[in-house]
Amino acid sequence: AMEHLEDRWAVGAVASGMAALDLRQVGETGNQGDSLPMPGGRVFGGQVIGQAMVAACRTVEGRLPHSLHAYFILPGDPSVPIIYEVGRLRDGRSFTTRRITAIQHGAAIFSMIVSFAAAEGDSFAHQEPMPDVPSPDALSPEKMRDNRLIQSAPRYAKRFFGDEAAKKSPVLMRPVEFERYFGKKIENGRINMWTRTSADLPDDPAIHLCALGYLSDMALLDTVAARYGQTFFQDNIMAASLDHAMWFHRPFRADEWLLYSQESPNANSGRGLARGLVFRQDGTLVASVAQEGLVRFRGQRPAPQEGPEPLGMP
Repeated sequence: AMEHLEDRWAVGAVASGMAALDLRQVGETGNQGDSLPMPGGRVFGGQVIGQAMVAACRTVEGRLPHSLHAYFILPGDPSVPIIYEVGRLRDGRSFTTRRITAIQHGAAIFSMIVSFAAAEGDSFAHQEPMPDVPSPDALSPEKMRDNRLIQSAPRYAKRFFGDEAAKKSPVLMRPVEFERYFGKKIENGRINMWTRTSADLPDDPAIHLCALGYLSDMALLDTVAARYGQTFFQDNIMAASLDHAMWFHRPFRADEWLLYSQESPNANSGRGLARGLVFRQDGTLVASVAQEGLVRFRGQRPAPQEGPEPLGMP
């Protein structure tokens, strides 16, 4: 079974669509992954989520992830590989559970538990309806090129609607409420973004689940700043993911447009909570996401307590 799984997740098998998910086998229970270059000199949290999911999926046959719960413990170092160690917690009749620890420089930087389940019939079936928003085609680079706001936009906002930026990124993102990048406040805090991988992926559904794990950390904490007409691209704001949870509901393809509908129900004490629902274009709810993150203006870090400073996020 392990040989079959290794063939399925061989190095290069995902690279044609999303190189950020490629892992190399290390020993009996370990995997090694490299980091894509990111602004700020840190590892992107979504990359660690996606790679950790790949490591877990390599150890499970016949079942797909239905949920994950993770903590970001230390900032990742993009200059060295990340080691992913997988622990087998349970192989039950209905559920399979794995613990994944990401390690750099001999210390855990990330910890996640993933639960796998076999497919079964519905006893109850309902879902939240998808918001009524413009289609991704209505927000294409061709349609947005002549928009006056986009023409005068700062570089970070233009990259969402530019052809060249799309070619360099593993994902495509098309914000619906793009006016918030120009100071417009989103009173209810709900924002929407169309997203997908920039290249086609293999048909294996597990790969699409891992790719959505990568996508799910994109711009999620930005919902906190949206209420105030600000963004986390500003130099005076710092943000970092602290934990992350996902639930996978129905089949989807991550290389087709997905609507990521997000909101922030709370922010206080230097932390903000963000939630998201992910829909297929036909309105089918495919996943739910929740994350708490560090969100503060620079210079507002609390005074150190007596004793040694604990390890963790800045």
